[in-house]
Amino acid sequence: MEPTRTPAEGASGADAHTYRMPLPRLTLTPDVSHGPLDGAWWPRCDALELELPSLVGSLEPDLGAAIRVTVDPAEWPDHPHTVMAPGRVIAVDPAGPGSDAHVITLDCGTVGRWVLLVVPPEEPAGTAARLLAAAADPENPLTAARMLTLAETGRPVGANGEAE
Repeated sequence: MEPTRTPAEGASGADAHTYRMPLPRLTLTPDVSHGPLDGAWWPRCDALELELPSLVGSLEPDLGAAIRVTVDPAEWPDHPHTVMAPGRVIAVDPAGPGSDAHVITLDCGTVGRWVLLVVPPEEPAGTAARLLAAAADPENPLTAARMLTLAETGRPVGANGEAE
């Protein structure tokens, strides 16, 4: 006997095989940019072509808007040059020399520009949660690299994470 598939309640039969990526694990600083970071993103894997559509979609850029993403080439050495997403093409460029490590920059046209700490996908949930919260804290002046270094040593990663 062959298993049957039933569409989710309220979905049409045409939608029965539609897969939607889960919402990104993302925190953003409320209101305006405050310093080196505008928040943090914790991808589920290191495949940008799988992760970027839901990340960009959560920032709600207009369909057809020019989307440009800049990534750390050390973190994403085999990044695609473009990523297709529903209603848009996302251009992906490597960051230049001297740019911050562990950072992704999203420029979503008229909607805004965000500089985010990239929490490594394999990071334990507790550490990732602390990094997500600290990166979105408007009082936190730490860079992405410094926050990850503190997290590796088990020290606090927030605005008070630096030793006096």
